[in-house]
Amino acid sequence: MDTFKKAVEKHKQMILDAERHIWNNPETGFREWKTHAYLKEKYEALGYTLHEAGNVPGFYTDIDTGRPGPKILVFGELDGLLIPNHPECDKETGAVHACGHNAQCAALLGLAAALREEGVLDGLCGSVRLCAVPAEEGIELEYRRELKKAGVIKFLSGKAEFISRGYLDDCDIAFMVHTTSGDPGRLSCGLGNNGVIVKNFVFKGKAAHAGGSPHNGINALYAANVGLSAVNALRETFLDYETIRFHPIITEGGASVNAIPDRVALESYVRGKTIEALNRENKKINRALAGGAASLGASLFVSDSCGYFPNKNDLNLREAARAAMLKTTDPEKVNIYNSYSTGSTDMGDVSSLMPTIHPYATGSKGSAHSNNYYIADPVSACVMSAEFQLRLICELLSDDASEAKKITDAFTPVFKNSREYVDFLSTMDHEFEAVAYNEDGSITINV
Repeated sequence: MDTFKKAVEKHKQMILDAERHIWNNPETGFREWKTHAYLKEKYEALGYTLHEAGNVPGFYTDIDTGRPGPKILVFGELDGLLIPNHPECDKETGAVHACGHNAQCAALLGLAAALREEGVLDGLCGSVRLCAVPAEEGIELEYRRELKKAGVIKFLSGKAEFISRGYLDDCDIAFMVHTTSGDPGRLSCGLGNNGVIVKNFVFKGKAAHAGGSPHNGINALYAANVGLSAVNALRETFLDYETIRFHPIITEGGASVNAIPDRVALESYVRGKTIEALNRENKKINRALAGGAASLGASLFVSDSCGYFPNKNDLNLREAARAAMLKTTDPEKVNIYNSYSTGSTDMGDVSSLMPTIHPYATGSKGSAHSNNYYIADPVSACVMSAEFQLRLICELLSDDASEAKKITDAFTPVFKNSREYVDFLSTMDHEFEAVAYNEDGSITINV
């Protein structure tokens, strides 16, 4: 057993215990205080000093080799989802880790412990930053917008928020291993993920008695239905290679069955491979929904924010990851594939600033974000994942960090620094009334 495998295996039980504890205490984004407290205790017991975010959950900590060189940033995500019909969800909140973030956090803790073991940092230069980050899942948008209005956060996702706080400023390369389904022991990495515009809509009509005088009302629910039908008619205009997705939910649809709904609220994403495609198709979607409102005489308030930047895995970093994968598991269980996922992650925001990859380790079963998801093989999802991450750090920082330097030298960022990134994201925030009724009887649609 080599140094790296031995360093992780020594802490196997702690890793597995952490996976179960976090699974049994799920929390949604910017509410992960129990998970934060649990991990804080574990990291401090390992001798780490934490830089805590303070008014939101999450922290980072550094371990230095004692020799100058690049800083490698490794993430673990704290948050769960809301799936109230999952058999193991929190019965009060409906929260559950149906995307495997509990396994990520357990693997990151195992990596933290392994990095403390004797001999692990020998021959390496530079440093490693371990970051427990909140709020990757883009849910409970109204709650997050309230936090934003109160000045608690600037952005709706955890990594964007941490970037805005300067927590990534001195980092050079980043990665994070996500849990996925499949045979145990598999490691994989593709090309990247869709970006996201996060959307809230409020249709406003006029209440009236639904049976006695519906002619006196303006049905906001019907306005929403017409608008959504118009968006569905647009779907064939979305270019396949831009992988556009729009999937709304109605979060408020009326209060009483015998009253015409005068307020209907929707949440949705627009997903796509590039910022250009996102902006173009988002305007078309806003126009279609505004048309639905106008057809019924309703108003429409739109709130748009950049949820995730498109994620592009750095190809040179992916090759270093392939080498680390081949040292971690059997060659036939390594899959480097050349396609994009239509799902999304705020690792895309990180990838706009530095070389980044978002590989996967198997260990779950069921469909992600569904009520049949669970961790079936925590050794694969957590222990193997931690070993792979340790080996990747070694690939990057050994031999005077020659591999890391080659990767950073070849990389061209989308944004020069976090300030430029923050300024751009701020231009993506829009709140506006999409329909105006003019005195001359005409209607103006603003998108």
